[in-house]
Amino acid sequence: MKFGEVEFCHFLQILALFLCLSGMNQAEFSRSRSNPYFQSGRTRTKRSWVWNQFFVLEEYMGTDPLYVGKLHSDVDKGDGSIKYILSGEGASSIFIIDENTGDIHATKRLDREEQAYYTLRAQALDRLTNKPVEPESEFVIKIQDINDNEPKFLDGPYTAGVPEMSPVGTSVVQVTATDADDPTYGNSARVVYSILQGQPYFSVEPKTGVIKTALPNMDREAKDQYLLVIQAKDMVGQNGGLSGTTSVTVTLTDVNDNPPRFPRRSYQYNVPESLPVASVVARIKAADADVGPNAEMEYKIVDGDGLGVFKISVDKDTQEGIITIQKELDFEAKTSYTLRIEAANMNVDPRFLSLGPFSDMTTVKIIVEDVDEPPVFTSRLYSMVVSEAAKVGTIIGTVAAHDPDASNSPVRYSIDRNTDLERYFNIDANSGVITTAKSLDRETNAVHNITVLAMESQNPAQIGRGYVAITILDINDNAPEFAMEYETTVCENAQAGQVIQKISAIDKDDPPNGHQFYFSLTAEAANNHNFTLQDNKDNTATVLTRRNGFRRQEQSVFYLPIFIVDSGSPSLSSTNTLTIRVCDCDADGIAQSCNAEAYILPAGLSTGALIAILACVLTLLVLVLLIVTMRRRKKEPLIFDEERDIRENIVRYDDEGGGEEDTEAFDMAALRNLNIIRDTKTRRDVTPEIQFLSRPTFKSIPDNVIFREFIWERLKEADMDPCAPPYDSLQTYAFEGNGSVAESLSSLDSISSNSDQNYDYLSDWGPRFKRLADMYGTGPECLYS
Repeated sequence: MKFGEVEFCHFLQILALFLCLSGMNQAEFSRSRSNPYFQSGRTRTKRSWVWNQFFVLEEYMGTDPLYVGKLHSDVDKGDGSIKYILSGEGASSIFIIDENTGDIHATKRLDREEQAYYTLRAQALDRLTNKPVEPESEFVIKIQDINDNEPKFLDGPYTAGVPEMSPVGTSVVQVTATDADDPTYGNSARVVYSILQGQPYFSVEPKTGVIKTALPNMDREAKDQYLLVIQAKDMVGQNGGLSGTTSVTVTLTDVNDNPPRFPRRSYQYNVPESLPVASVVARIKAADADVGPNAEMEYKIVDGDGLGVFKISVDKDTQEGIITIQKELDFEAKTSYTLRIEAANMNVDPRFLSLGPFSDMTTVKIIVEDVDEPPVFTSRLYSMVVSEAAKVGTIIGTVAAHDPDASNSPVRYSIDRNTDLERYFNIDANSGVITTAKSLDRETNAVHNITVLAMESQNPAQIGRGYVAITILDINDNAPEFAMEYETTVCENAQAGQVIQKISAIDKDDPPNGHQFYFSLTAEAANNHNFTLQDNKDNTATVLTRRNGFRRQEQSVFYLPIFIVDSGSPSLSSTNTLTIRVCDCDADGIAQSCNAEAYILPAGLSTGALIAILACVLTLLVLVLLIVTMRRRKKEPLIFDEERDIRENIVRYDDEGGGEEDTEAFDMAALRNLNIIRDTKTRRDVTPEIQFLSRPTFKSIPDNVIFREFIWERLKEADMDPCAPPYDSLQTYAFEGNGSVAESLSSLDSISSNSDQNYDYLSDWGPRFKRLADMYGTGPECLYS
């Protein structure tokens, strides 16, 4: 079996320790030579065995149990009558004892870093009686350390920072490694530090682990981060020692060692003259290689002809200089501006002033471009006043606007009707004079804010806006009235002079010196015997009783007319009626009941119960009325029943039939079933127009053959007649059969009869009778030609 260098060193160390400590690993029990002594009451036996501490090496890797030491008592004569036992930490599980010889062995591998010592108790017993022959005694087994733990960086890996440009020897960070071995024994826990990576920029103190800079002028802008590897080795760094490593990331923090510099010496920007105030014209930035607070800059305009027109500020996020407009630009007044702008660091490090001034200058030229501008009013806001009594057409004021461009185009005025929906005002399109268009009422709207539009005549798209505030002056055109609807009550047991109500008035007008109202009773109420009125001279009045006691049965309500006059010029007045109810009051004067009917109610019926009964009665009445109304509105039949015979009535019809769908106008059942009796029924749903004389209906049940012959004859006539109506028309024949004793009374046969009656007068009745005139009058042979 071959050993490496490290294993061989470990073997030599273990062997040396074993040899050195072999004489200490036995404990002998020496029997005291002094004679035991006795003491009455208490007997003290002198201890008969003495030992030292036992030592055992950790990390024993052998296959046999490791011998620790030997226990022996003077009582033991070697005849096997004594046995030894162990108790305490690790007894039987880690440490065992030969009960005959007292030899102690360790059966497991021991680790000092887990437990440095074990406390056990030993005792010698008589094998036969199993009684102690010696008092129990305690001893310690200590674990001897070997170098079996490498140093560890418990806080690693590390991160640290150091300012750039730091001098050599600047402390960066301290690293610490710990070794679990026994620091009191040998060099197993003595650690030294060294740097494996990170040279020549950094170094480390071997004993303390402090990392320091090793090169001057390290520039963050060139390289801002370094990775170091630090080693910790025990055994004072000697060969055979164990080691551990950790990494340290060192970041160079920034210092202000770079001044700002503009990339260009001059800039030029074009802006339209219509650009609003506070608009951004340009952004410029000076370059600075530093970061954070060291790159913060401030910009200022140090020279140029635009000092009052432009200003520059800094964007805190981008460190840009923002040039904005402070005043409106006017191409006609000035076409260009030149600015000298300086950028400087806000946080300057005095250590680096030798690198140069930490500021820079540049030139910015701004060219103003001409644009077609809208008209401009002479004032942004016009304030005008007019009396609410002003007549229509009264001049209120004048606005004025002009075209700021060189062309100076004429301007036309108009009112934005979105701001004057009621069209109270007009404006002259050419002069800008504003006049009233309707009567004004201050109480409806005290101030009118209107917008006046000014448009260029040559370019109507250019519109300027002016704002006019028209205040309506008040006149005394509203009479005073009660401030509220008063609910006044007087108790039946009221005394004369008792105050029952305090009233006040309001007026929609707004006089300059405030309102002053005067209260009094009207002339007809001044001498009443019930109530009086007292003017308090503070725009209020008090109503008082004039007599003692009131009775609801006699009069439950009083109406008191009160005359109110304001202090306007001219003054206005009004009469307001105060309603006073007589009520039954309790002892504190609080009204309980104000209805005169309360006296005549049954004693056992309350007002609430009476109201409930009345509500039920009203509900029943409404239901009855609804039922009656619904029955009356039921639709009656449109055709008279056969029992209702109409005689000698003039009925006018304005109806041409409802077509095939109308089954009420013509009874088609006779053509479908010839056995049904044909009854002539009169319609009710049309307005009569043609006058004819009704006659009684003659009922007969003609033979089916007669109907068929009649229909076939009419069909043949229609087919052969070229003047007949179109073939898709519906023809209705008033056929009564051959059973009538009066023969046929139809006028359809009159055209071929020898009647002497002349129907030419039908032509004079107008176009509504033209068809009858053509049928019965003297006319052409063909009626439909």
